[in-house]
Amino acid sequence: MDRLSIILTLMTGAVITGGLVILFFSFGWYGWMPIAISAVIGIVLCWPAGWMISRRIKREDPQWDETRVERVNNPIPKPDAPEV
Repeated sequence: MDRLSIILTLMTGAVITGGLVILFFSFGWYGWMPIAISAVIGIVLCWPAGWMISRRIKREDPQWDETRVERVNNPIPKPDAPEV
């Protein structure tokens, strides 16, 4: 379970959707359809984008220990436990 990617998913979804709405509006396409298309694209792309950003952050962090994943007994971590 990657809690960082869950938080990043919310932020990347907003950034992708907002960027697409601005792009469509700058080309003069106004209405509900460009907003709906932007929302669908944002929903589809937010999880992979958040996961990739999370992996990159953890890969470049010298203090992150990826081998801790193999030592976890329970697949659902406790809320006060450190990130797996």
